[in-house]
Amino acid sequence: MEKLETATFAGGCFWCTEAIFKRLKGVETVVSGYSGGTKENPSYDEVSSGETGAQEAIQITFDSSVVSYTKLLEIFFKTHDPTSYDRQGADIGSQYRSVVFYHNNNQKKDVETMIKKLDEAKVFAGKIVTDVLPFEHFYEAEKYHQNFYDRNKDYGYCQVVINPKLDKLYKEFHSELKDDVA
Repeated sequence: MEKLETATFAGGCFWCTEAIFKRLKGVETVVSGYSGGTKENPSYDEVSSGETGAQEAIQITFDSSVVSYTKLLEIFFKTHDPTSYDRQGADIGSQYRSVVFYHNNNQKKDVETMIKKLDEAKVFAGKIVTDVLPFEHFYEAEKYHQNFYDRNKDYGYCQVVINPKLDKLYKEFHSELKDDVA
């Protein structure tokens, strides 16, 4: 029986995170947008300025009877650098901050447990600095940002930044991939 839930993650450029999560079994939709910050319905240019405090984020609608929130968290943490504050590779600024915006107390508990587990296991060279914040709002990004990777695979950024992330996803989480991706 389908049980739809929502997850909101910020893990650097939303083109990257959208490309990753839309390939997973149980994921119904992935929307690129903005979360956090103080400005209502900010534009890409406003978020990119760093003045709004918002992050590039994705909002995922998923069937928790197929993929668990914990599995989404595991994939989130292992497909970006949660140890860099306000940065993912060459993308620098508060808009690229690693954040999990939890929608309920169960999600908050799950992400706190996941961070503790990963830090204790020393999965990363440094300590995880991902912010864990209550979800307040999500604003959909401009249309040209939606499904960016799938529409622009030959774009340099996609080849240099997103392809390696997808390669890691395909290698480490092969069993989690939708049939048409696997």
